[in-house]
Amino acid sequence: MPKVKLTITDSKCRCGYFTRGQEFLVEDLCPPLCHELWNSIYPLVYALQNGALLDYGQKRAKMFDAECPDGGRVRIHGEVVED
Repeated sequence: MPKVKLTITDSKCRCGYFTRGQEFLVEDLCPPLCHELWNSIYPLVYALQNGALLDYGQKRAKMFDAECPDGGRVRIHGEVVED
């Protein structure tokens, strides 16, 4: 199963959980993300782990950008990383 690297690209998290540049590697277990953020990106992570190409700007790619459902306070980038 491909690994998905998650990178925090911007953070104004009201609880202070995340900092810009923080990275998480998703293999078979969910990373230590708040449940609101994880619930919103899990379908994208799952799709990438199963070979999907996602809409990314004007192309299809093995990556995505997403925002926290709490007003976009945290922004995250996900991408498949090859071994």
